[in-house]
Order: sequence, then structure tokens, then C-alpha cells
Amino acid sequence: MSGNATLTRADLAESVNRHVGLSRAEAAALVESILEYMSGALERGENVKISSFGTFVLRDKTERMGRNPKTGVEVPIEPRRVLTFRASQTMRDRVAAV
Repeated sequence: MSGNATLTRADLAESVNRHVGLSRAEAAALVESILEYMSGALERGENVKISSFGTFVLRDKTERMGRNPKTGVEVPIEPRRVLTFRASQTMRDRVAAV
């Protein structure tokens, strides 16, 4: 990982390059392909579950009334689809151990 405490596509590709032995270009293409496949599934409304890691879940939120905190005026909040991530128990245990 590059010292900024954020895992990037380049970091993933570098790890694949080192551990699997693919060229840098092939590793980058593999990472891009996996992310594209996951994105496509989410666009189609499918949830994405990665064993021992977690699940990306789509939720449809209904319209509701919200309030502008500055003025106090009530405004409707449009219905929308949101993406949430639920870490698996294995991942929670690994993160908690740090």
C-alpha cells in the first residue's frame, strides 16, 4: 500500500502482480475486470457477497420529509437507492483484533 492509508486500484494490482505473478498490465486489467463485474451487478440491482469479506447491499429508500437544519423548513427528500456494506463476521473479527 502506498503510505496514505487508503487502498487503491493500483495497490490491488501491485499485490496481484507480486503474489500471482501476472504482469503489471495484466494485474491491472484483472482488478479492473473484477470491479467492473461487481459494478455491473449492482447496477442491475443485485447484491454482491464476497465470502469472509462482506456484502454490498442495495436498499430502496422511500420519500420522506426532512428538515433544513439552518432554517427549520421542512422539505421532501426524494426516493432513492443507496448502497450499503455489511462486513462479514470474519472481517469484523479481523478489524477488531487490530
